[in-house]
Amino acid sequence: MDVARLGELERAVMEVLWASQEPASVRAVHAALADRGLAYTTVMTVLTRLAAKNVVRRERAGRAWLYAPAASREEYVAELMLEALELTGDRGSALVRFAQSVTSDEADALRQALERGEKT
Repeated sequence: MDVARLGELERAVMEVLWASQEPASVRAVHAALADRGLAYTTVMTVLTRLAAKNVVRRERAGRAWLYAPAASREEYVAELMLEALELTGDRGSALVRFAQSVTSDEADALRQALERGEKT
């Protein structure tokens, strides 16, 4: 997956897909975002762009496309964090600064994950 920052509308579309238990059609995503008053073609364009960025996968279902996230929300956010670390000249210092900014519960979760040697 190419990590790309998502715009506000892209995030809204991704929230629909992340909440879905199965791949969704443009029509289903459009319906889920009905309160925004978006045109069907706008939703279709956003999904097409997300597919081009490899943020979503799409597969044919008859004449329609079905869309699903290329990664979970957690995987996506972790990739953004790793990308941000690459922007610093001192990765260790950035990690220390990050660690100092998390809550004690979050620090415990990080500590436990490191002790278990988790990669996910």
